[in-house]
Amino acid sequence: MTLAQGTDLLLLDEPNNYFDPAPALDLPHLVDVLHADERVDLVAVFGPEHGFRGTAQAGGSEGTGRDPATGLPVYDTYGKSGQGLADVFTAAGVDTVVFDIQDVGARFYTYIWTLYDCMRAAALAGKAVVVLDRPNPVGGVRAAGPVLRRPYASFVGREPISLAHGMTAGELAGLFAGEFLRESGPAVRPVRLRVVRMTGWRRESFFDGTGLPWVPPSPNMPTPATALAYAGTCLLEGTNLSEGRGTATPFELVGAEGADRRWAEAADALGLPGVWFREAYFTPSFSKHSGRLCGGVRLIVHDREAFDPVRAGIGLLVTARRTWSGFAWRADHWIDRLTGSDRVRVMVDAGAGVEEIAADWAAELAGFAALREGYLLYP
Repeated sequence: MTLAQGTDLLLLDEPNNYFDPAPALDLPHLVDVLHADERVDLVAVFGPEHGFRGTAQAGGSEGTGRDPATGLPVYDTYGKSGQGLADVFTAAGVDTVVFDIQDVGARFYTYIWTLYDCMRAAALAGKAVVVLDRPNPVGGVRAAGPVLRRPYASFVGREPISLAHGMTAGELAGLFAGEFLRESGPAVRPVRLRVVRMTGWRRESFFDGTGLPWVPPSPNMPTPATALAYAGTCLLEGTNLSEGRGTATPFELVGAEGADRRWAEAADALGLPGVWFREAYFTPSFSKHSGRLCGGVRLIVHDREAFDPVRAGIGLLVTARRTWSGFAWRADHWIDRLTGSDRVRVMVDAGAGVEEIAADWAAELAGFAALREGYLLYP
């Protein structure tokens, strides 16, 4: 995320065409591009969770300092919102906030809420917001999973959208402005928002269809395949099971010390479309069960169009509880923040199956799917 002073952002006037072939692919950071352009007075850089350069692990940031490449001040925004973030924008002397961060399509991936917080803070401070849109790497044909209920709002979900939203950051920005940020109160100016659209991207496209190389947006998002599984397997953060952090394939490989082949067998027996569950063993180098041999499951997605990551994640929760005696929810009920209510936890504990749990959120999901239609920008 970068901040530019002044409104002469001519560099951004043309569509952000990610799909034009080129003889040599040039991948400079946006900060370097804007800093080198005489038409833009770039005065500061802001870093979200994971930091400006994306080096910090989950729940961390890189702090405040100076970018060695440009000499620009870098402000740490992680954990800041509302008037506090607005005050930072004002102190930095910016007029326009430019948002350019790759999302992965899941409600609890926090960059979209950094966008939301920046939009709200910009409205409070009287600043403009420009979003440089990027592909949703897992496609955008459908929304999936439970819709957040407001009593469970947090930084992994500020507003009632579905767990897998099927939208781009630019589309979400329009949704936020049109549905949620209008509620900020009469003293708050409307969000001055501009979305620079992509050309060439279609809703059925997965990331490998863009022709672009994958640049990991955070340390545990190494490949597009990780992003495909993430909306489901990240639910294991709400348990004592490892979600694969500390391995080469986080979120595709899950397990725990003491779990065994029965979990993979039970998960595969569910017959969920588009995915196979294979017995696996691994030793995480950090995070949960660090340095200990874990038994668990590797997800093998063989049909991306049919695969529903949220149902797969629910299936893993249901079968882990049935097959591993050591299964436990995190004591802080983090699973409720991730799923958006206590319903999944309560139903899993009651012995409900995947389809019964999915049926419980069906009406709310249909409502969100209808709402999002008015904000979609791409065919």
